[in-house]
Amino acid sequence: MLKNILIPTDGSEVSRKAIKAGVKLAQSLGAKVTGYYAIPFLQPAAFGDGELMNKEMVTKLDRLARTTGQKYLDEIDQAAKEAGVEYVGLITKPVITYEGIIDAAKKKRCDAIFMASRGRSEVKKLLLGSVTQKVLSHARVPVIVYR
Repeated sequence: MLKNILIPTDGSEVSRKAIKAGVKLAQSLGAKVTGYYAIPFLQPAAFGDGELMNKEMVTKLDRLARTTGQKYLDEIDQAAKEAGVEYVGLITKPVITYEGIIDAAKKKRCDAIFMASRGRSEVKKLLLGSVTQKVLSHARVPVIVYR
């Protein structure tokens, strides 16, 4: 029986639908929900004359990303409260998003991951990669994909 379900979110519409479905599953199983948001990792970028993005700008962008991530996690928190499901949230800044999801599941002792898939075509998956596909390939706990 599942006791703790990780629900990662990126704030997209399909992710919001997955939140509702994941919380509903947790409610039916008597499980708790762990929400997760990965702050996008910014590679140092050189601009026109070769200067790197200054540290102050990176700090501002990180703060904005954390605020945005908290807003998305608040949606999971609200859905869990409405369903009477125990909830905890986590925000990290992994270098690679899928690894952040897997690490969050380990860190919070989740026994399943419930995540959305954007449903990209096979060609786009090959060109762009798929976070969902990589989680499916590397996770050591069951992964439930919502479409």
